[in-house]
Amino acid sequence: MSDKKVVWHKVLDNKKDLPEGRVKTVTAAHKGICLTHFEGKFSALDNRCPHQGGPLGEGSIENGMLRCPWHGWDYHPCTGNSPGGFDDGIETFAIKDDGDSIYVGLEEEADHQTTVSDIMVETMVNWGVTKVFGMVGHSNLGFADAMKRQEEKGNLNFYGIRHEGAAAFAASAYGKLTGKPAACFSIAGPGATNMYTGMWDAKVDRAPLLALTGQVATQVVGTGNFQEVDLVRGFNTVAEFNQRVQSDSKHAELMSLAVKNAILKRDVSHLTFPDEVQEKLAKATATAQTPDKRITQMEIAPPKEAVNDAIALIKKSKRPVIIMGHGARAHKKDVVKFAESLNAAVVTTFKGKGLIPDNHPLGGGVLGRSGTPIASWFMNEADLLLVFGASFSNHTGITPKKAIIQIDFDPMALSKFHKVEVAVWGEISRTLEIFNSELKGQLNTEDQTDEIAARWKIWKEEKAKRLLETSEKGISSIAVFEAMNALTPDNAVMCVDVGNNAYSFGRYFEPTNQDFLMSGYLGSIGFALPAAIGAWTAVGNTRPVVAVAGDGGLCQYLAEITTLVKYKMPVKLIVLNNHELGKISKEQRAGEFDVWKTSLSNPNFAEFARSCGAWGKRVEDQNSLQKEMKDMFKQDGPAVLEIMTDVNLI
Repeated sequence: MSDKKVVWHKVLDNKKDLPEGRVKTVTAAHKGICLTHFEGKFSALDNRCPHQGGPLGEGSIENGMLRCPWHGWDYHPCTGNSPGGFDDGIETFAIKDDGDSIYVGLEEEADHQTTVSDIMVETMVNWGVTKVFGMVGHSNLGFADAMKRQEEKGNLNFYGIRHEGAAAFAASAYGKLTGKPAACFSIAGPGATNMYTGMWDAKVDRAPLLALTGQVATQVVGTGNFQEVDLVRGFNTVAEFNQRVQSDSKHAELMSLAVKNAILKRDVSHLTFPDEVQEKLAKATATAQTPDKRITQMEIAPPKEAVNDAIALIKKSKRPVIIMGHGARAHKKDVVKFAESLNAAVVTTFKGKGLIPDNHPLGGGVLGRSGTPIASWFMNEADLLLVFGASFSNHTGITPKKAIIQIDFDPMALSKFHKVEVAVWGEISRTLEIFNSELKGQLNTEDQTDEIAARWKIWKEEKAKRLLETSEKGISSIAVFEAMNALTPDNAVMCVDVGNNAYSFGRYFEPTNQDFLMSGYLGSIGFALPAAIGAWTAVGNTRPVVAVAGDGGLCQYLAEITTLVKYKMPVKLIVLNNHELGKISKEQRAGEFDVWKTSLSNPNFAEFARSCGAWGKRVEDQNSLQKEMKDMFKQDGPAVLEIMTDVNLI
């Protein structure tokens, strides 16, 4: 032992806990120790076998020798010497016997030295990525340790989830809600591939996301090593920016480019970290980067010719209708103000649900398969469609038979599936500034507010009739969402799953000032609960977070209820349980197939929630629905309301 100060660490409270002839792993400071009791003597050895790092404290003493549990290498349990005169013995440490307790003496730990991971994590935080969802494991420990230091400083929040797929969905939802990237984090191999679906969800819905994966050591890449997957190659289709971090990389610059790509391109960035790189000491001159002077403003004005063509069409229009998609989320107030100047009905895509409240005089609800007859009626009666931030998916069904002005920040989204009369490339709010200036005093549109009110009256009368439809098999979906209309907090963030529950939600729930998150283009079942985790990390306790799921979707990530409990996330989860993949059954019938393999065997979700430490209640009677839902919303912590529904009453 050197002249450095020795620090004594208690590793055994009672010597009776380690009988004669036994060994165990203990920790002193950060050092793993194999503590042995042999021939009446306690000894402390390095816990790592020099062969392949096997944990000697999990081994055993056989024939007077300490045997490694991995490959059977033998060492003397007191001296650490290897039999046969080999020089691969184990380091030993001083022991102090203090009555009933055992202490191990170690040199005082040196101050932490900055690693490559430290530089990259600090850069990531500087760029605003402060929420990370993931699972710590053997091939990402160095990077995890760097995140721990940032969390201890209050700069970062790490949320340990139960499945990496949930981590990616949570990060995707965070990006959809805030427009800023969060990170998902995994080990090499299966941990990384589990994140693939959530990464695709973010990509196709244009949500910024940063994926961080561990990787096996560079030395064994290509040898078929345990959990070796070529992650750069594997993620090549989903990640817009996709790099392996190397020992000689420009580490801060690499992280800066990863986050910058995610933000500006609203896409997925991926970095994978070989094991040995994560703990490599950074160069003495290495410093973390910041986004200062590294990122441009996005307030791009549209080309003058497109503006002129659009203004000419708007001036001629009598009955324009505005369609808002998810891409207009950050500009919804400007779009609604523009609609008010036109007295034009505003309808949304399903992903854009709630961008204008249904109780707004110009609000026309959702257009398309998950929508209302109000929205489709106004689209069909329009003489001009002004489409902001929508993707023209088949699900929405924006008719190409009407004159269309399409406004979008992404030039590739313009005229994507068919030509439109005017394609306007520009940032939406900046474009509307120009439109308002050019159109001032030159509008001649009809006031559609009375018609909107009349169409809502017709639809509400139809909903009232459907509400009377009851069944002994379960509660109707419309009854569920009418109760939610009455009780859901006005400022909630609502996360919706995929299936009949989502169709009914789009049709029957009437938004006021809520925000809505869903797996739009990917349409991935299981989205709602992980998305609620991501949403809560964005808003904290400043806004309620509500998840709506079917039984099929919830079971995909059911264990994440424990995540809600662990982090005290007061998410309110409403699950519609009909013991069936109802949407698939419906599609089988529509396709003239037999209904096959869509029935489900479910747990009692309310009991499961209670077993996890959350509030849980099951509702089987429509008469008690509002009472129990009101009780759920009163809960301070996570709560699950299970509603037994009839699959045919959607």
